[in-house]
Amino acid sequence: MPLQIGDPPVMRKSGGFALFALGFRPFFLAAGVSALLLLGLWLVLWQGVIPAGGYFTLVEWHAHEMLFGYTTAVIAGFLLTAVKNWTGMAVPTGRLLAIIAGIWLLGRALVLIPGVPGWVAAVTDLAFIPLVGWSLWRPLWHGPNKANRIFLAIFAGMALANLLMHLDVAGVAQGLWPRGAYLMVDMVLLVLLVVAGRVVPFFTEKAVMGARSVIRPWVEKATFVSLVVAAAAELAFPHGPVAGVALLAAALIQGIRLAGWYNNGIWRMPILWVLHVGYAWLVLGLALRGLAGFDLLPPAVAMHAITIGGIGVLTLGMMARVALGHTGRNINDTGPLLPIAFVLLNIGAVLRVFGPLFAAEQFNLWINISGGLWILAFAAFVWVYTPILISPRVDGRPG
Repeated sequence: MPLQIGDPPVMRKSGGFALFALGFRPFFLAAGVSALLLLGLWLVLWQGVIPAGGYFTLVEWHAHEMLFGYTTAVIAGFLLTAVKNWTGMAVPTGRLLAIIAGIWLLGRALVLIPGVPGWVAAVTDLAFIPLVGWSLWRPLWHGPNKANRIFLAIFAGMALANLLMHLDVAGVAQGLWPRGAYLMVDMVLLVLLVVAGRVVPFFTEKAVMGARSVIRPWVEKATFVSLVVAAAAELAFPHGPVAGVALLAAALIQGIRLAGWYNNGIWRMPILWVLHVGYAWLVLGLALRGLAGFDLLPPAVAMHAITIGGIGVLTLGMMARVALGHTGRNINDTGPLLPIAFVLLNIGAVLRVFGPLFAAEQFNLWINISGGLWILAFAAFVWVYTPILISPRVDGRPG
């Protein structure tokens, strides 16, 4: 029997194992575990405890896997869940969802194994994003909200970014790898800006009594126009003043957007303040990238403000919130470990971004401490959320 999008969830067959009942389950678990393993292995390789080998160089592997391993897992899990709510149309579950997750996992493994032909590793890794896009194209294209079609364009941009990196590794052309990395970061930012604009004001108003978000139409339009312009400028003129101006303009607009969502009541709820703080890191990261365009600080510092601070903090908070809501649990009941994880991850981001700026001679120390705090934060997530992600909803509903 051919696989169809919307296959019956596995939980209906087994009664107790729900890992492939809906997209957030396998991919949030994969993201949490990969965040632990990728950073743990990176620190071991960075210190030279074991020799690096495989398809990528050490730095290439670290950047690629945090973007196309951890981050794409989070995005896939979110969209394979949210699109169903947005459109009311079927999304992959059951066997098809398991196959998609398997392709992601195989892509992570093949780039690490010495002796695997490069083209095999590349083709497998390149297949994942188009596969997710294919599985969602019908609800995204035919759903009631035509604005959702932007995700198909973003999937295409992500696939192009990954292709650029693989072409560089294959020796087709030099200089494509950093362009691919920055293009992927900007595609991820677009996803986060779209998703945050839909959920952060909504969550804030729902959770904080009397909160009213200020949504300015011109800011919403400028949010995406400014980032697309900045991404194009960075792709064409990397780390230059043209991109710098565009990135500073994007940061200013995102700051105005975030200010319109803010309410003092968020600080009473860790599951809420982590989203606001994560978005604030995106604003700061864009501003620092803009300054880097004028050679005022190293581009790597700005990039880590976006990746650890923005992407890391925001996605950890989003996974925690979405997993609770979609398993029928109290969304404010994060338990004692997750708020600690949110704090640890933010401290790690501060040390990784600002430590090298003020004490460059301690560079390895900042990397080790920041990496250790990242590992502790995601260890807490995996510990708390693994039982939640593999078990059926507590309210008995499917999903």
